[in-house]
Amino acid sequence: MFCFLTKLASQTMPTTSLYALKINSLTGNPIDLSTYQGKYILFVNVASKCGFTGQYKDLQKLYDTYQDKLMIIGVPSNQFGGQEPGTALDIQQFCQANYGVTFVMTEKIDVKGNNQHPLYQWLTDKTKNGQSTSSVKWNFQKYLIDTNGQLIDYYFSITNPLSDKITKHLK
Repeated sequence: MFCFLTKLASQTMPTTSLYALKINSLTGNPIDLSTYQGKYILFVNVASKCGFTGQYKDLQKLYDTYQDKLMIIGVPSNQFGGQEPGTALDIQQFCQANYGVTFVMTEKIDVKGNNQHPLYQWLTDKTKNGQSTSSVKWNFQKYLIDTNGQLIDYYFSITNPLSDKITKHLK
């Protein structure tokens, strides 16, 4: 009981709902995050020329397996080693041709720094998400959101999308 109460005490109420945030798709259309309410969401900052790019394959497999209760949202960013230099069309064609990606892809954004997108401000700031503060260390860092729009946890690039650390929440 003490551990449970300690965990509750370490959480705060988010100041903003994830579902109120705005971001566009790779094709420029607004994404209404509230349409995913009731599903888990896995946000992953992605890049086409990264050593972790092969994770697209496992992200697609994870999506295919759990799409009834999970939405994966790939978020292209060129902030780590210039590994996502392409245009929206380049990124879309790369993901489709090489990995058959069918999950949602957003516009290319900044996931850290002075121009950090509001989505990543929420994901990385405990005062906004109510759970934890983090910094995006590299491409393919993952943020798992529960069915109520609350941050569950984040996972560094080395965590495979099919890892039990992630899938245990989806089973």
